[in-house]
Amino acid sequence: MQTASRGSAVVIRLVTVFLAFAAATSLAPTSPAAAEPLRIVALGDSLSAGYQLPAEAAFPVQLEAALKARGHEVEVVNAGVSGDTTSGGLARLDWSVGEDADAVIVELGANDALRGLPVASARSNLEAIVSRLRARGLPVLVAGMRAPRNLGPDYVEAFDAMFGEIAEAHGALLYPYFLDGIPMSGETVLPDGIHPTAKGVAIIVEGILPRVEDLIARVRAAKG
Repeated sequence: MQTASRGSAVVIRLVTVFLAFAAATSLAPTSPAAAEPLRIVALGDSLSAGYQLPAEAAFPVQLEAALKARGHEVEVVNAGVSGDTTSGGLARLDWSVGEDADAVIVELGANDALRGLPVASARSNLEAIVSRLRARGLPVLVAGMRAPRNLGPDYVEAFDAMFGEIAEAHGALLYPYFLDGIPMSGETVLPDGIHPTAKGVAIIVEGILPRVEDLIARVRAAKG
């Protein structure tokens, strides 16, 4: 009987130690390695969506890979819709950029210019997009575009300037020209003369990467 009592006491002690360990473990803070990756939404049109490209060659996928190669734990969400204008981007803003977003790259405006839509309306839409995202506390990177030169100097000047002006007005980051550095060749541009190939997208990613890292730094600073 005495031996049995001692055995029971040992079991009770072991159970007590186990329960204490389990409780301490459950209350321990999550380590940085287990933290959720930052979620960056690329809100754009066909240029960022990956028009006629394999999924793995699209801008969000290539950008995510480049950021991970530089040690950033991120997820870049493809919220690009081919043919989208600034009006379309504004209309779908709330469901394209969910509550789990940490930051947004806004790449819109090219289709407004290709259709010759008024600069004033494109500007109003973009301003509303950036303003609403900033009101949600989301850091924003505005990717600029350039109007076709055959639309005339007044249109071109107003269109090209609006991206920087909107970014400055709302405290957003700016990458002045999304297609910067892409040569007009069969290797970097599709036969339509507009959309980048996979190699063209790689050039975009290389150029915009420092600004995206600035965007990530803003997210981390806001999170403390």
